[in-house]
Amino acid sequence: MDFTIDTLVQYARANDCSDVHITAHQPPTFRKLGELVIGPYQASREDYRALIIGLLNDLQREELASGQDLDFSFESAGGLRYRVNVYRQQNELACAIRVLRDDIPSLQALRLPPIIQQLAEQPRGLVLVTGPTGSGKSTTLAAMIDYINQHRRCHIITVEDPIEYVHRSQNSLVHQREVHRDVTSFADALRSAMREDPDVILVGEMRDFETISAAVTAAETGHLVFSTLHTTGAAQTLDRIVDVYPSHSQNMIRSQLAGVLRGVITQTLIPLADRSGRTVATEILVGTDAVLNLIREGKYHQLGTAMQSGAASGMHTLAGDLAGLVRQGLISIEAASEAASDKAELRQYLGY
Repeated sequence: MDFTIDTLVQYARANDCSDVHITAHQPPTFRKLGELVIGPYQASREDYRALIIGLLNDLQREELASGQDLDFSFESAGGLRYRVNVYRQQNELACAIRVLRDDIPSLQALRLPPIIQQLAEQPRGLVLVTGPTGSGKSTTLAAMIDYINQHRRCHIITVEDPIEYVHRSQNSLVHQREVHRDVTSFADALRSAMREDPDVILVGEMRDFETISAAVTAAETGHLVFSTLHTTGAAQTLDRIVDVYPSHSQNMIRSQLAGVLRGVITQTLIPLADRSGRTVATEILVGTDAVLNLIREGKYHQLGTAMQSGAASGMHTLAGDLAGLVRQGLISIEAASEAASDKAELRQYLGY
């Protein structure tokens, strides 16, 4: 075999690929501009297995042997970071490697709307960044945390699985905790954080009732809390949170959300029309009085109208943002239509 893991990830970076897939019986596969392409490498089943096993330490090998999937990050020989998931399929090992940026980009460099900086400037409350896998949620959150780190003197605690972007303390003091290495779970880390004098808390993902409940409580007690969900719109995000609670508690969580929610950022990455890269399209819900009243009353179906009419507060729907990108010539109508959750609304914006 004339290539290594470093060879594969260097190829991914050089060719603007976001992910590398390694599995038995087929060449390494790369995701470029959202599409999978076969790479120029060939090896045996045993070589692919050796590549994957070579990424693991002794404890991880034991966990893999016991049947667990693995999530972790690693640094290449050049000091660049990657996120890895190792799993089994058809009794063979496979892995997916996410290529992480070698810097923390600014909010402006990501072409994110100004309201996102305003959300990062909030003294307290809950800010959610949502979207499908591979939509850039971690990068947006890293940019928001970096902005706070540069502009505020506060204590930032992140809880991640695994740590993707490493933050060095600047004006703020930053502590980053990795689940399964520094702490047993997101919920345990949040409970401990209440005794660690934080101002800002980043929860990598709100996966379960315990974590959601702890995150909302942290926001209620005067902290600025950031987290993510794998949802594709503001209404679906709030539905997902409320549905985690038993029916007799759902009025309570709606009331709690109405007290702490500052904003929901939904995003997706769209190939540029000239295929030179991708750009972000967003949907922004801001916790205005009108929006919070709708949340309190469970009228999520009216949030789209609130976003359409809330431009002065920094709000817009995904369809509205996609239409704007089409009008600027940045993305094609076909790409916008594929990404739109409400195609009728997109057609209305574009007038066809």
